Amino acid sequence: MSRARALGSCWWAGFFAASVLLIFTGTASGQNYKLIRRIPVGAEGGWDYIKVDADAQRLYVARGDHMMIVDEVSGKVLGDVPNTKGIHGTAIASALAKGYTSNGQASTVTVFDLKTLKPITDIKTTGDNPDSIIYDPATKRVFTMNGRSNNSTVIDATTDKVVGTVDLGGKPEEPALDGRGNMFVNLEDKSSIMEFDTKTLAVKGTWSLAPCDGPSALAADTKNHRLFAACDKMIAVFNPDTGKVVATPAIGGDPDGDGFDPGNGLVFASVREGLLTVIHQDSPDKYSIVGNVNTQFGARTMTLDPKTHHVFTETADFNPAAPPTPDNPRPRPQAIPNSFVILELGPQ
Repeated sequence: MSRARALGSCWWAGFFAASVLLIFTGTASGQNYKLIRRIPVGAEGGWDYIKVDADAQRLYVARGDHMMIVDEVSGKVLGDVPNTKGIHGTAIASALAKGYTSNGQASTVTVFDLKTLKPITDIKTTGDNPDSIIYDPATKRVFTMNGRSNNSTVIDATTDKVVGTVDLGGKPEEPALDGRGNMFVNLEDKSSIMEFDTKTLAVKGTWSLAPCDGPSALAADTKNHRLFAACDKMIAVFNPDTGKVVATPAIGGDPDGDGFDPGNGLVFASVREGLLTVIHQDSPDKYSIVGNVNTQFGARTMTLDPKTHHVFTETADFNPAAPPTPDNPRPRPQAIPNSFVILELGPQ
């Protein structure tokens, strides 16, 4: 998620625009979503990926140089994994009782125990700035998407040893598994998507996501074999069987999170100005906007619990950006200390 975490000085305009939008415009799925809870986690550090473990009912939250574990039901902090410098995300290998964090600034992966929530070991990646990270239960492998070296480090989760590297051919953002032994990865700088085999590591191809610009988040519908790439102002729905974008439902600007819920056929996307767009899958190639839910400015990342059908996003309160200066012509608003909050959204 290295792209566009920037919070530009025009944020007040975006916040105002979000605040006056109609909360819901339709009921294509018969389910309206709303903000149902604020979880004031606080603590220091920025944030990046948030991940839900639906079976354990836990949220894993990247916080700059540490990773917080939050109980999904009570909202209480269960633990904190330290020394994860520049952490971006978390991968969960439940069957092995282990978790993995991608530490961008250290170019390492921290392995931690899911029972004790204590670190086990650190693994050096084969590339720079491991950003997104994913576990493939079929191969029992962990894959990091290394943002500065345009490759993926492959780790055997049974031994915690590096077993390979995949050249991605561009700057990776988020990956997704297709349930057929393949990994798809958004390439932000190419506005494209690439595919490789998770067992052989052979690259199978790269395709344009046009008219998508700078894809960030990626989610998969494994049943219908569709991928949902979050792009500026749209979701690019990609059919890997044909290599074509088949639909582009509209969302807000500057997204960094999306998800697909196979239980209700809904696609979700979260964007910087504080909107969660809800989209219904009418058919694999046709999509209807259900509506936009107001969240809070800065809530760009999200995770989906497929068991409860709840969406979790995260942000903080911000002070206005300072006036521009020659040294800092585009100052960003600064997060207010200890104001970090997790937002939970669910069907009414």
